[in-house]
Amino acid sequence: MLIKRIYSSVILVALVVIAVLNRWVFNAALTALTVLGLYEFFTMLERKGIPCFKYFGIGMGAVIPLSIMFRFELTRKWELLFIMLALLFLFMMQFKRRQSQGAVVGISTTIFGILYISWFFSFLIRIRLLENGVGLFAAILLITKLGDVGAYLVGARFGKRPLIPRISPKKSVEGAIAGLVFSVLGALVAKPWLSFSYGHMILIGAFGGILGQLGDLSESLMKRDCQVKDSSEIIPGFGGVLDLIDSLLFTAPVFYFYVHIVLGAMEL
Repeated sequence: MLIKRIYSSVILVALVVIAVLNRWVFNAALTALTVLGLYEFFTMLERKGIPCFKYFGIGMGAVIPLSIMFRFELTRKWELLFIMLALLFLFMMQFKRRQSQGAVVGISTTIFGILYISWFFSFLIRIRLLENGVGLFAAILLITKLGDVGAYLVGARFGKRPLIPRISPKKSVEGAIAGLVFSVLGALVAKPWLSFSYGHMILIGAFGGILGQLGDLSESLMKRDCQVKDSSEIIPGFGGVLDLIDSLLFTAPVFYFYVHIVLGAMEL
């Protein structure tokens, strides 16, 4: 497993570098990851027998990153309009179904998937569009993923006390602490790329370390409920796309708002 993770990590790092340096590759990669993540999520629900509007959810989920990339915003708070329209279409599709059983669950899970994966993940695109977007994106990626690496390596070697065994038996308290420390170290390493003070960087690293692990645990909770080990097997050593991006789903939105509001960064 470790060897597979190393091979996959080398390839993923190379792809990330290319994507960061080329805006169109970045946009295409983020859209593809969003679509694949949504596909894995809705497929997990289907395996459990939970009704959902799978392909509608994937299609609507793809609209969010694309609209941000091409700066298409109907109103300043266009997300609320998008959610309203999505709900309207979901009700119309439900009207066409022969059975009313599972209507609330089907509509709710579809909207949840769109918000949880597409909307949260799209904040990486918003980060990329901020002033010094390349440095900001690289920083949040380093903070989040270094936390993942620290939690995995230390937890696998020194983990003794289970963190939340009913959700993820292999995660340990030692690994969680290591993940937090590694995220803070990642923030300090990223300091030269940004103009923030060391105090802000430590705070961002701490937030990233905690939220990244909450994102990981949240996906583990859903996988446990759906009785699957990985969201898919598309990435050797990691599992699926959702397994790869789960920690970023929480760190990206918080990082964006922290930078955009607290630190006053302005969009280009």
